[in-house]
Amino acid sequence: MAKINGNEIRIGNIIEHDGGLWIAVKTQHVKPGKGGAFAQVELKNLRNGSKLNERFRSADKVEKVRLEQKKQQFLYESDGKLVFMDNETYEQLELDSEILGERRPFLQDGMMVEVEYYEEEPLSARLPEKVICEIAETEPVVKGQTAANSFKPAVLDNGVRISVPPFVGVGEKVEVMTETAEYLSRA
Repeated sequence: MAKINGNEIRIGNIIEHDGGLWIAVKTQHVKPGKGGAFAQVELKNLRNGSKLNERFRSADKVEKVRLEQKKQQFLYESDGKLVFMDNETYEQLELDSEILGERRPFLQDGMMVEVEYYEEEPLSARLPEKVICEIAETEPVVKGQTAANSFKPAVLDNGVRISVPPFVGVGEKVEVMTETAEYLSRA
């Protein structure tokens, strides 16, 4: 593990702090009128999900943790657990379905997911950046509605609500960002 200064913490960095593993969710650099500058960092515990706000000065040293990433295939979900398989060793792994949070509906059968490990402990899973979904319901196409930045509500086949351009209809496949649930293009 590498030691970094407290003011070098960036969003997405994983650090060891107070005996736990934390991910930096928000960072803000503050330079008050009096005293030294510091970084105000919102941390989220990777094991239990608790949050913490901490101030780090440039003189503070923190351990930056690197996670090992392995591609694993999603097999199925049972009793609130997601089951993944390592395609090289065929070992199966169970993770809580809450590990994906709001991105859970985008997980599809057979999808390759990046599972992040600290030593031998799986901590998180990262979905592909984009997925292809089908439009289950939306308003019909209105002729002549060609405003460049107008959008209409739609529901995907996985139940997620998004906004799509007026020309997209029911049954069409679209590409969606998994992090933000934003429409990208027709597939």
